[in-house]
Amino acid sequence: MTATISRRTVLTLLAGAGAAALAGCEPTRGRATSPAVGVPDPLLVQVDAGPTLLRGADRRTVPRAAAGPDGAWIFATAPEGPDTTCWRIDTTTGDTSAKTLLPGRWVPQVVSAEGTGVALTTSGATATGGRPPGRTGTPVLVADVGGLRHRLDLPGNVVPEAFTADRTGLFVLDWLPAAAPDRYRVRVVDLATGRPGPLSTRDKAPVPPGAEEEMRGDGRQAVLAPDRTVLYTLYTHQPGHQHTRDLVSGRPGNAHAFVHTLHLSARWAYCIDLPHPFGEAAATGHAMAITPDGGRLLVADVASGTVADIATEDLTVRRTVPLARSVGAAHAAAGPGRLFLASGTAVRALDLTRLTGTLDWPVREPVCGLVASRDGGRLYVGQRDSVSWHDPATGRELGRVPVPGLVGLHGLAGSA
Repeated sequence: MTATISRRTVLTLLAGAGAAALAGCEPTRGRATSPAVGVPDPLLVQVDAGPTLLRGADRRTVPRAAAGPDGAWIFATAPEGPDTTCWRIDTTTGDTSAKTLLPGRWVPQVVSAEGTGVALTTSGATATGGRPPGRTGTPVLVADVGGLRHRLDLPGNVVPEAFTADRTGLFVLDWLPAAAPDRYRVRVVDLATGRPGPLSTRDKAPVPPGAEEEMRGDGRQAVLAPDRTVLYTLYTHQPGHQHTRDLVSGRPGNAHAFVHTLHLSARWAYCIDLPHPFGEAAATGHAMAITPDGGRLLVADVASGTVADIATEDLTVRRTVPLARSVGAAHAAAGPGRLFLASGTAVRALDLTRLTGTLDWPVREPVCGLVASRDGGRLYVGQRDSVSWHDPATGRELGRVPVPGLVGLHGLAGSA
């Protein structure tokens, strides 16, 4: 799976009759009507009530939970009197850890890339949920299967986004001004001291005072690199935005769309500008996918009919390729040899080398997500209240399961 924590991306995820809830009681298991139809690959999807794990004909919904960016782990919570119980679910096996008790009421927001830790807050504001309500202070808990590790009382209006690779820091969105936010900057909080500070530049130099980027646009989607070291987030509509490099150099900047690159190990950030017309049309018409080897990042704007091919090694746009225009919310997935794009009720397969169309096919309902199987033999398509899977070479529907309340596809569940 591409970790499509789409900052805002990525990552929290009722199925209908027969859905199972893992929220403090023994789960029941729902099955499709007889004969049972099951998905060939375990999938983690988002429904109205939270992340839902589809494994064969079985499904489990976790109402108060957050999934890790690669779908291998879920941290779940449930109220326990005035406090909160917290536990971890292994999506590969379905096993759960022992429950731990956290003082107060908390909601899980961010799971670390390797699935060992979770950051929790007292509100439902997420990095992908748009502008939070005004507040001047933000309590955050950091926990793991052993219990509470850090209690942070952060100044300002802060939303957790990701952990550093070594789990000693927490990347956050710091919304400004805190009481009536209209923009934000990305900062890193030292978990040992609780102190927030700026990121480094790509050459690992500290960002000078006054040179931190302040973002006003839409964080459309985030994906995690396969090696879990880099988080890429697609932004559109950044009126008057200047990158840190522009602020340091004094050059003017006014990017309409770019990919914010956050290195989870080295703690630097860099923005890859996308050329015109990216960012001119609605944010929902943009989508992003990373290739299975992590070497290329593909960004599509279906409204203008353009795909940008980005090399992750040097963070440059190598080329842009035209394609037929379409309307509606865009979705993307990359599998072995193919890039899949969808908008409305149409799915398009592109040859990954040439980025030219090889096949278009219609589906029954508007698409709300795409996921390619690891072996390249199936493309999963989220639609209204269902998930279907298709032969990527022909588009032929191979199967379908009902998923009432489906919002989107998080990705493949379990370890790669």
